[in-house]
Amino acid sequence: MQYTARMKYVVILFLVCIFFSLGSAAWYMVKGQGGERMVRALTIRVALSVTLFLLLMAGIYFGFITQKL
Repeated sequence: MQYTARMKYVVILFLVCIFFSLGSAAWYMVKGQGGERMVRALTIRVALSVTLFLLLMAGIYFGFITQKL
């Protein structure tokens, strides 16, 4: 399996985790349990988003992600 195909699965996994974290933060906010749990979920979401961005940049730089013409 090529690196590009593996990177697709990694990106999809990160996006699922980001949406799950965002959904859990919304759940805590709606249920009125906001506060600390909601902030923790949003912090995890931001950390995952930044990590995904850096991973994509590194993948492009090192050639794991290529552009098909």
